[in-house]
Amino acid sequence: MEITVRIAARGSHVPSPLTAVDLHYPSDLGITVSGLGLDTCTEVALAEFGLQGCPPDSIMGHGSVLAEMAIGAEVLRESVDVAILRAPAQDGHFAMLFYAGGGSPISAQIPLSAQLLPAGGAGSIHIHVPLVPTFPEGPNLSVARLQAIIGPRGLTYYERVHGKTVGYRPTGILLPDQCPHGGFPFSASLAFENGTHTTARAVVPCRGRAL
Repeated sequence: MEITVRIAARGSHVPSPLTAVDLHYPSDLGITVSGLGLDTCTEVALAEFGLQGCPPDSIMGHGSVLAEMAIGAEVLRESVDVAILRAPAQDGHFAMLFYAGGGSPISAQIPLSAQLLPAGGAGSIHIHVPLVPTFPEGPNLSVARLQAIIGPRGLTYYERVHGKTVGYRPTGILLPDQCPHGGFPFSASLAFENGTHTTARAVVPCRGRAL
């Protein structure tokens, strides 16, 4: 499952810093039973060791973030990779971490916490986006694009078989036997530091029979 959200500012150089994203997806997409995220990683481990501190079987996907900051009339931009990891359950809900690490010109380590929540017959991923300062007395970092791919592409998990460690590719998100009429509906609700909100919707058409 790949989701890309692009954010454009009106009348300013960069958008207001993002504070929360709610991604809504069809409830019959089996993320929690996908075989992804067999192990967990914590924010503490990420802060101390980075991705090296997380078990390989905790990675559920990847993505990217395009961050922006304005210095006078100049806008600095950096695209950083994101690792999506299974986190320990929060309040009984399936939890994830979106971990982004920037280098230059924008230096920041950004852990985004997420929970899978029921939402009126649909599934929902609520992502809390922390405010990240750019420099003393400067504005907080803005997000211009967020991409998330949850699935087995490029992942290798490991298990013990007859006393040996064997690598394998996890199954991935389970699809329903039939595509809903009109396609799979998705939506994203975004909240910003300046108190504004916006919503975007998309429908993914069916492409042959689901396997």
